[in-house]
Amino acid sequence: MRTKVLILLAIGISTMGFSQKNEIKAAEKALKNGDAASAKASLEGAASLIDAADARLQAQYYAVKGNIYYDLAKKGDETAFQTAIDSYNKVISVEEGSGKVKYTSVATQNLAQITGDLVNSAVEDNNSQEFEKAADKLYMSYKLSPSDTIYLYYAASSAVNGQNYEKALKHYNELKDLGYDGSAVTFTAVNVETGEVETMDQTTRDLYVKAGTHKDPKEEKSESKMPEIVKNIALIYQQLGDNEKALAAYSDARSVNPDDVNLVLGEANLYYSMGQKDKFKEMMSQASDMAPDNPDLLYNIGVINMEQGNLQDAREAYIKAIAIDPGYINALLNLSTTYVDEGNGLIDEMNSLGSSRADIARYDELKKQKDDLFREGATVLEDALKTNPDNQSVLTQLKNIYGALGDTENFMRMKKLLGE
Repeated sequence: MRTKVLILLAIGISTMGFSQKNEIKAAEKALKNGDAASAKASLEGAASLIDAADARLQAQYYAVKGNIYYDLAKKGDETAFQTAIDSYNKVISVEEGSGKVKYTSVATQNLAQITGDLVNSAVEDNNSQEFEKAADKLYMSYKLSPSDTIYLYYAASSAVNGQNYEKALKHYNELKDLGYDGSAVTFTAVNVETGEVETMDQTTRDLYVKAGTHKDPKEEKSESKMPEIVKNIALIYQQLGDNEKALAAYSDARSVNPDDVNLVLGEANLYYSMGQKDKFKEMMSQASDMAPDNPDLLYNIGVINMEQGNLQDAREAYIKAIAIDPGYINALLNLSTTYVDEGNGLIDEMNSLGSSRADIARYDELKKQKDDLFREGATVLEDALKTNPDNQSVLTQLKNIYGALGDTENFMRMKKLLGE
């Protein structure tokens, strides 16, 4: 009786294996005929028992599954990429364990092709401003080819562009932990016949120079991306409101790039947001000392002070920037705005006054202060017009100031210059 049971059991297992083989073959045939959907349906019939099958059948199953999902991915179902990748990796794992290699070569080749497809598709996504999709594909590419850490770097950049800061932070921290540098050496030489500079690998370049077809060999090393990475980590922590981690990240960033004054400005702004105004002023002073003749730095100092409502400090920074670069339009516009903002700051008190003699006198006093400040702002921009007569931003701001002052003549002059 026991013998009969064993025989029946063996027959059952044999039948299941035969059935799976037929389903896998049917799937292969459907895929060959270009019907990936039918191939997928056929293969699903073999799925439930495949893990109990022998290694050869498992490898065949996962190879076919990888081919089906890769085909679906190439036809537009981008969610199929990951299943194709997992299936090909399973092929490699199964055959590696069995010692019998039949499908591994094709699986490895297809994984390499998928990497290229994902990168190309990510480029298209970035061009279409579908940054989230691009970030995911680039990260998948990196996981497929971990030696190509540049894909992880671009995945982080795409995540930032898509404003997915948590994902970007994860990628940047991974790059930092890997010690990613990102710098590269470019080898060039001048083609003697065409006179054009050509880029190539070092061995080829050296051979061409030795042969006399090229001359003036040069090597150029791009800058390390690590300062940018640690800087972005700090900025993202700040963006996410994790101030303590942001401060620690700024410390890391400055240790990597101590001469980056924008890191000092970012840290100063963080201290201000934390209510540590003394520390803010200390950092701002440090930034100014680092580049006293840099108009862009002074402008940035002005912007930060202006954002924090420190109009006098902002004004001083803009004046210093303009002294270095008299044609610095943005500094001139913002300098004018400091006077307008200060004038606008008086309006609330003006509106709160009553009709008593003292209130009327105070109102007239405040109105004169406001108008004087507005005129000071207009004077800054009138001077700017002497060297930038067609600047639309300057003309528009002047029009608004003269409109607020009730200066109809100058208001109409600005409208005419604007072509309105």
